[in-house]
Amino acid sequence: MNINCLIKTIETGGLDDIFASLYPGADILDVRTRYLDAAKNFLGMFGPGREVMLFSVPGRSELSGNHTDHNRGCVIASSVDLDIIAIASPRTDRQIRLKSEGLPQNSVDIDRYTKPDPAKFGNSASLIAGMCTGFAKSGYSVGGFDAYTTSKIPKGTGLSSSAAFEVMVGTILNHFYNGGKVDNVEIAKIAQYAENEFFGKPCGLMDQIACAVGGIVAIDFASPENPLIEKLDFDLTSRGYNLCIVDTRGSHAGLTDEYAAIPGEMKEVASHFGRTCLREVDERELMAAIPELREKYGDRAVLRALHFMEENKRVAEQKQALRGGDLGRYFACVIASGRSSFCYLQNVFTPKNIKEQGLSLALCLAEGYLAGKTAAWRVHGGGFAGSIQAYVKSDDVEGFRQLMDGVFGRGACSVLNIRQQGAIRLC
Repeated sequence: MNINCLIKTIETGGLDDIFASLYPGADILDVRTRYLDAAKNFLGMFGPGREVMLFSVPGRSELSGNHTDHNRGCVIASSVDLDIIAIASPRTDRQIRLKSEGLPQNSVDIDRYTKPDPAKFGNSASLIAGMCTGFAKSGYSVGGFDAYTTSKIPKGTGLSSSAAFEVMVGTILNHFYNGGKVDNVEIAKIAQYAENEFFGKPCGLMDQIACAVGGIVAIDFASPENPLIEKLDFDLTSRGYNLCIVDTRGSHAGLTDEYAAIPGEMKEVASHFGRTCLREVDERELMAAIPELREKYGDRAVLRALHFMEENKRVAEQKQALRGGDLGRYFACVIASGRSSFCYLQNVFTPKNIKEQGLSLALCLAEGYLAGKTAAWRVHGGGFAGSIQAYVKSDDVEGFRQLMDGVFGRGACSVLNIRQQGAIRLC
């Protein structure tokens, strides 16, 4: 569609039906304004007469399986109704120019930036180059494009803004140069490659799959190259609940080694049995070897291994609860998961900075506010300085939001719905 036609289509409500499905409960006029602003910014940057496509990729929330994916465990995750949108147009050369709202423009030469460069780890250009290289290595076509993106996925809240960005680049390449035939799961795998190799972050695959596939998904990483993915048909919104993510706004500075220690210690325990990860260790073997493991690796490594074993069981129980519509059973597992993360996984605060315990405080406040209600709360994502997650009845959301915003700052509490669509082309 020509960029001018796209602007006219949005203005006249031609995309309102799909907007309503992507953003349940949102003011359609506000949604139109967001997309119109993006289209006009594209027009101003890249000029008139361009043929464009319009894309949306959601953020994601981890629902179950805290720190299990990196040891080939099981998780449940979902896409949410905060997303990154892009307006993009193909180029005839091999250049990619991508401007994200509020950030400098990225320019990448596909034919020159084909290998990881540690000097560029951590920036958006490295993700773009990684996606292009990953597509080419997988036998898919790549080419240049111009794009303008804007995102409502806040950084640092565990909603996977980086994974959504990677999947967005892959979705654009898919539709411009591969006829839309590349499966979203394959795009997610390439996105993990880009983040691991070009961005320099040793992440698992959960974030990318949840952003790409959409809805609630159970993922079994027993075989990381071919994870088992099961969509779970459960509508939290229709049951009268919102998913609230509270950003405690703690500092992530100096925490890299804390995050790395979790998978590292789990794999150390696995190595005791000659295995590469905990998924390959029988729980009975683990229990029998605890005295030796304590002496060799310390108590914390043992506790983290035990968390992994129990968390995998909880994922299975929560899958059954969602299939049967048993929200009470599901919420009980959510709370048990959070307590296990606090007590055994130990990723709620770091002894490096004992005075900063924002996650502990947020969990305490959530428990106090939601006690006696059918609700649930837990640490969300990596932990240490990020966010908590709470399932809050719609009637209680405003009071919960006011409480959390009053403590952690305005906008700290994001009130979300689970989105059914993953990475999509709107037109």
